[in-house]
Amino acid sequence: MQEPEAKPPVEVSPVPDLPLAPEPVETPSKETTEPAAEPALEPVPELSLEQPAPETAAPVVSPESESNQTAADTSTADVLAEKEAELERLHMENARLRQSMAGATEVIEQLEEPPMPPHVDENIVIPSHVVSDFVRIGRQLDREHLVRATMGSVAMLHPEQPNLMISSRNMVTLPRMNERSLCAAPLGSMSPRGAPGDWHVMEVVLASVSMVTGGPAAVIHMHGPHTTAASCEKDLVLLTPLDAVGKHHIGKIIIVDPDPDHPEEFLRQVAEALQQGGMRCVVVRGNGAYAVGADFDQAWANAAMLEHSMHIHLLARQANLKI
Repeated sequence: MQEPEAKPPVEVSPVPDLPLAPEPVETPSKETTEPAAEPALEPVPELSLEQPAPETAAPVVSPESESNQTAADTSTADVLAEKEAELERLHMENARLRQSMAGATEVIEQLEEPPMPPHVDENIVIPSHVVSDFVRIGRQLDREHLVRATMGSVAMLHPEQPNLMISSRNMVTLPRMNERSLCAAPLGSMSPRGAPGDWHVMEVVLASVSMVTGGPAAVIHMHGPHTTAASCEKDLVLLTPLDAVGKHHIGKIIIVDPDPDHPEEFLRQVAEALQQGGMRCVVVRGNGAYAVGADFDQAWANAAMLEHSMHIHLLARQANLKI
């Protein structure tokens, strides 16, 4: 057997020295792996409280729109000018009306209290201011429907001579009286020429009031429709007002029956009824009432209150109120 041929030896080149491998680094397991840190945010600048309005681009105005806007502004200015002119005109009109009302008030006052001349009747001088009082009260009573045309009469004692009586004439139109509408005579004497038919009734009433007031006295014979209607009820002699104001100001209302056959007895009953009624008024059945006072204003107030209370009485009777 042949021996195998020997192979030539392989030359091995020397291996250079290699650096040592780094030690292995232990990596955390997946369970303990932390997420990667997020990148830091840039700081946001602080905003001021008053933020500037965002700049907007200026609108483009066409020449046509600009002309329309100018026309609208001009129209608005014209309307405002017209309103101001109208307001100024109204102010001037208001001032003119105020002046007119002031002038009308003066005219009304002159009509209410017209300057009247004095009057001489039976050698008795009636002063001008007394004549004016008669004219004024006649118109006032007519406006309040306490007298109508020639219905009723008014009288008073002379302010300077209490023993003299001044009265409206018989059947005179009270709303249109003047100095020729009056007559006068001393108390207790014969009635003067042209005296009203109830001269002596008013004479007794004035004397009774004068004893209470110590001098001045006035009486109004009024024919209020409610007073006259309520007095026509048969057997009604004493009437107490239902309203509180009437109870306070009038009190009792005494109704007497006319007695043409016995005038003296009738005058006595009138004087007694006036005293029982608190020296305010006395009602004659079917013939109105005599309201008295220290002057015409007080007598008128009593007459108006009496008529009001009588009106309330009739309304309560009509409504069947339980009183």
